[in-house]
Amino acid sequence: MSLFNGGREADQIQQLADYIDHSHSIVATTGAGISVAGGGVTYGQMFFSSRGGMRRSGDGYSSFLPTYLDNMFSYQPSFAHYALADLEAEGKLTGIITTNVDCMHTIAGSRNVAEIQGSLQVNCCSKCGRHYDGYEIWKQDKLPMCESCGGEILPWPLYSHISVWDADVKKARDWIANADLILVIGTHGNYGDVYWGYRRRDAVIVQVNPGHTGFDRVADLNIREESDKVFQKLKERRSKNG
Repeated sequence: MSLFNGGREADQIQQLADYIDHSHSIVATTGAGISVAGGGVTYGQMFFSSRGGMRRSGDGYSSFLPTYLDNMFSYQPSFAHYALADLEAEGKLTGIITTNVDCMHTIAGSRNVAEIQGSLQVNCCSKCGRHYDGYEIWKQDKLPMCESCGGEILPWPLYSHISVWDADVKKARDWIANADLILVIGTHGNYGDVYWGYRRRDAVIVQVNPGHTGFDRVADLNIREESDKVFQKLKERRSKNG
């Protein structure tokens, strides 16, 4: 149920539309909320066992496949994923900064995505270190093994013990340093200020999240609604506005 009435909701959607139409460089930062709405699983469900430890080879790593990978390819990107891809194609959105590892932004068609925790697109053999980049390697009914040495292929979050992906962190910092509008969608924090502290201080911040988060106090506009609903209404409003 929406946390605001219909009149206020309409005003907020119009305000968001105005921000987008008058911006020159938009950056979106996204978290689990944008994917869970479409049926996805959370980061914790992907990489941590029921005992609280990290899924590793010989300790529940085989459960990674039924727990996450089968789910990953049984659902599609959400409406919000596609809406962000459309904003990029329109020339409005410079890039997406995400802590999600599910590749849904790429699958939706976004080209400029900074996956700061790595993703299922960044994979490495646990024995010889050979890289197998691209999420397509996971589209099979068994865990992939290295063609060179037969070792297990691990996605970056497992291989690195959940550290940041430096190349994408650099992109995130560059993008947010030049953004005049920041869309915060379905995320609860700024991931230890890895990129957030690099933002322009005069940038407008719009948060889309049905719950309260650490971004509440810095956002110029807080829209308390699921991201899919917001972007559906935003599309309708921008179409009417011409």
